[in-house]
Amino acid sequence: MRPALVSWQPGAGHQGIAAAPVTRATRAGGLGPGLRIGPGLTAAGEKMMQNVHLAPEEDEDDLYSGYNDYNPTFDTEDLENDIGFQQAARTSHGRRPPVTAKIPGTSASRPLGTAFGSKATLTSSMGRPMTGAIQDGVSRPMTAVHAAGYTKAAMRGSLFDPLGQARGPAPPLEMKNPDSSEEKIRQLEKKVNELVEESCIANSCGDLKLALEKAKEAGRKERVLVRQREQISTPENINLDLTYSVLFNLASQYAANEMYAEALNTYQVIVKNKMFSNGGRLKVNMGNIYLKQRNYSKAIKFYRMALDQIPSVHKEMRINIMQNIGVAFIKTGQYIDAISSFEHIMSMSPNLKAGFNLILCYFAIGDSEQMKKAFQKLIAVPLEVDYDDKYISTNDDPHTNLLIEAIKNDSLRQIERERKSMAEEYIMTAAKLIAPVIETSFAVGYDWCVEVVKASHYVELANDLEINKATTYLRQQDFNQALETLKMFEKKDSRVKSAAATNLSFLYYLENELAQASNYADLAVNSDRYNPAALTNKGNTVFANGDYEKAAEFYKEALRNDSSCTEALYNLGLTYKKLSRIDEALDCFLKLHAILRNSAQVLHQIANIYEMMDDPNQAIEWLMQLISVVPTDPHVLSKLGKLYDNEGDKSQAFHYYYESYRYFPSNIEVIEWLGAYYIDTQFCEKAIEYFERAALILPTQVKWQLMVASCYRRSGNYQKALEKYKVIHRKFPENVECLRFLVRLCTDMGLKEVQEYMTKLKKVEKLKEIREQRIKSGRDGSARIRKEGNAGGDTGGTKGEKLSAKLKALPGTSEPYESSSSKEIDASYVDPLGPQAERPKTAARKRTEEDDFADEELGEDLLPE
Repeated sequence: MRPALVSWQPGAGHQGIAAAPVTRATRAGGLGPGLRIGPGLTAAGEKMMQNVHLAPEEDEDDLYSGYNDYNPTFDTEDLENDIGFQQAARTSHGRRPPVTAKIPGTSASRPLGTAFGSKATLTSSMGRPMTGAIQDGVSRPMTAVHAAGYTKAAMRGSLFDPLGQARGPAPPLEMKNPDSSEEKIRQLEKKVNELVEESCIANSCGDLKLALEKAKEAGRKERVLVRQREQISTPENINLDLTYSVLFNLASQYAANEMYAEALNTYQVIVKNKMFSNGGRLKVNMGNIYLKQRNYSKAIKFYRMALDQIPSVHKEMRINIMQNIGVAFIKTGQYIDAISSFEHIMSMSPNLKAGFNLILCYFAIGDSEQMKKAFQKLIAVPLEVDYDDKYISTNDDPHTNLLIEAIKNDSLRQIERERKSMAEEYIMTAAKLIAPVIETSFAVGYDWCVEVVKASHYVELANDLEINKATTYLRQQDFNQALETLKMFEKKDSRVKSAAATNLSFLYYLENELAQASNYADLAVNSDRYNPAALTNKGNTVFANGDYEKAAEFYKEALRNDSSCTEALYNLGLTYKKLSRIDEALDCFLKLHAILRNSAQVLHQIANIYEMMDDPNQAIEWLMQLISVVPTDPHVLSKLGKLYDNEGDKSQAFHYYYESYRYFPSNIEVIEWLGAYYIDTQFCEKAIEYFERAALILPTQVKWQLMVASCYRRSGNYQKALEKYKVIHRKFPENVECLRFLVRLCTDMGLKEVQEYMTKLKKVEKLKEIREQRIKSGRDGSARIRKEGNAGGDTGGTKGEKLSAKLKALPGTSEPYESSSSKEIDASYVDPLGPQAERPKTAARKRTEEDDFADEELGEDLLPE
């Protein structure tokens, strides 16, 4: 007979149909005292048990016989009065954990250990196996399996394995099919992303061309990807983020490569596509491109369009766009509109750039009162940086000191320094700009700026403004006021005193008052021993006095304090040249060349040193670098011509001499070489032009006019030559060479003036003989006096030498002799670059080492270190 189905009332829930309660046999074999309430038997379960209807048992051999028998163990109403149960609950016997079941079923079918260690399958009070127990290899069915998560048709003899561990490991994952369309699309997306990243990396490394190529390739692959997606799926599955990033990167690379038309077209594609929600912000980039193209009206238009599309929550971005609009208005000269933009920025979110631009706008329209207000706003901009007091230790705690030392120069501290330096630069520039115009004089304007700065947290800038005031006096050639202003700092703190004394030393050095310059240099060094400018100025004063060893020590100390002091390094190289320590001088200038790559003076010094070392090839190489920096320097070009001439390369020498003459046609050396070159190459007509210019530059020297006449004579133009000789004779009537050529030409041409010129020639020759006799007698007398060795002899010798010099200075005594023989005439001008006894200094004087030194006399020392 089938047992009746268990029924329960609605609301009883699944809690009431958990596994049957576990019974544990006691030592006497009784069931009552060993009763343990199962975890599922709740109040709802008790209520359910009241509604269980048991069916009578008819067949003892039936599999389900006794299933509905009522077990008195489940009578829980009298548990409080059950002595055996209470005793079991108070002892550890009732609290022993059950043994883990080895077969599926409820807790009733678990083999439990008794107090004596025996294990047995519990049976019901009717002597039948409990629910779920195995009898003769057949497992009995369980009730209420749905609530516990089991099935009715459980495998007979199967183990309890709720997690399915008996089934073994999970099968391996299915291999991806590389030929599938989805896999191909996924790989293509990955490749596009990699190309975009490579493009950005190349841009950050400065390889703009490679970055553009990668961006273009990413764009091509992305279009292929979109077509493949459209073929296998709906358009909604297209990766819009990837498309946006590819287009945006391509436009950025176009702009970086200055391909502005292509960049604008690409940005238009993004902006016009409504599927890109934030594409309107890119109009800022389009405005930037128009600003670079100087199309300011369109730039302002796109900036305003971008400003309209950016919500007010993005305050910083809106401020930056308004600043761009103000800059564009400045570019167009619309200063009133620019002022409105910058005033709005300073009222909403003040910053240094907007404040400085506001001052510029008011300066442009000439509003002095508004300039003052804008300067005060600029001073009041918060820097949001920690001041140096934070980095000063107040105790002797080594941990704190170590921490302060670690953060003194970290990246955040460097950012703070940069921000503070930028603020000081803006304030100083603004003060120098407005000081001359806000008051009746620039001195009063500077005083107002100094007072405003002193009232702010930029107190240390007040002294720098005072020094700038002295610099302004210097620019106006008012040296007395500059000196008075700088002398006011003699009683200030050491740093300011050192800066002022350095400038005073520089000023006195320029005025060649070496004693005062040395005194103030000492004051500057004593105030701040680590001031490289002060040490350099002290070295300059010692150098000017000729003590080169001591000057070198000051320059070395300046370099130890500041290795980037280029003035000290340059002057040290000049000092080594004076001391004939050529290798050390070359080392100094090579180091300086590594710092100042395009310094013309450094290149000139290196070339000069190689020339002193008799290495013309290296000298030529460095001079070639020099003319790449200063291609119009006539001195450098003539130096190159001279070196090539010494090497025997006449064509290159002529090229550089001619270039030097073209830029500076008054250099007598260059004119002489070019004239001699044309005479050597038998182009006397061309040489006339250069000698005429030399005669125009030096009209008191007969040499150049004789050369012009000689060129006419050699070219066969005797009439022109005769006229020129006559002109020379009228200017220099005692010139023997001119008279000889006049006699010869008149004789050859059969002119009547020949007798007249012969008479003049004899008189001049006789006068010349008398002069030579006087010179000879003067020399003999001086030699005789020197032999006597008396005190008066020294004076006589000196007088004799003076007389000899005076006689030599007379016209015609040292001019080149030009006889009737053409061979002898040429011999007089074999080397036109040779030294001339009476050649005067010309305007194009060669630069000496002292000149180079004077050019580098710390021009930057006027600015405070």
